[in-house]
Amino acid sequence: MPPMPDQRPPSVDAILRAANGRLSGRDHDAIVAEARAVIDDERSRLAGGAAASTVTELAAALEDRLAALDEAPGPEPVINATGVILHTNLGRAPWATPAIEAAIRAAAAPSMLELDADTGRRGRRFRAVEDEVIALTGAEDALVTNNNAMAVALAVGLAGAGGRVVVSRGELVEIGGGVRIPEIIRRAGAALVEVGTTNRTRVADYEAALADETAKVVLRVHPSNFQQTGFVEAPDAATLARATHEHGAIVVDDLGSGALLDT
Repeated sequence: MPPMPDQRPPSVDAILRAANGRLSGRDHDAIVAEARAVIDDERSRLAGGAAASTVTELAAALEDRLAALDEAPGPEPVINATGVILHTNLGRAPWATPAIEAAIRAAAAPSMLELDADTGRRGRRFRAVEDEVIALTGAEDALVTNNNAMAVALAVGLAGAGGRVVVSRGELVEIGGGVRIPEIIRRAGAALVEVGTTNRTRVADYEAALADETAKVVLRVHPSNFQQTGFVEAPDAATLARATHEHGAIVVDDLGSGALLDT
């Protein structure tokens, strides 16, 4: 019986030599990592009974892998026909042209991102944006965060820690990424107080929970990606805010998408 052919893939060095300098200018560690991936693929092929590739073919496969990394197009553009206007999984909303142009200008050169021009020392990174938010909303101050869930967690943590946070049962929702309102409240060190029912909550329900004045926060939660219809009721925001303030607590209002106008 003739001897079985060698079914072991060539070494990394052999593949790099076969590439014959066509990989110059690239990071060596990255090339080696991709070469090992090519060898792993070849080893799997051989284990499945496939014929062995030549070292030249494996060198070409390595070049193809590196070229694919160079040519990766990034996120693929799509048409949002889901019916959800601000769809997180589709990148939410396209930017307005002035916003795109402003981002290009900001990325094209160094800027006073986090430097106080008056003192020459480190300043606040997001202050310019926060000033705009204050002007738009009339708020006393503003803080920019990475996403809405973080904003809710910070607001509840700062205002409600050590006390009770009152939430309607119809607003104990889960948003994207598995973030749940009861868990946010628990991690903030506060106690959750549920009021009302799943479909109907009134100001009187909140007032009953606020009566002993141990609650620090009333949290109004945006329903996110679902709607309740039919036999439902929710209190007017301004009326609820007045009742809450009378009991020495504050209202944290989660706007969800951040839309300041009624859409």
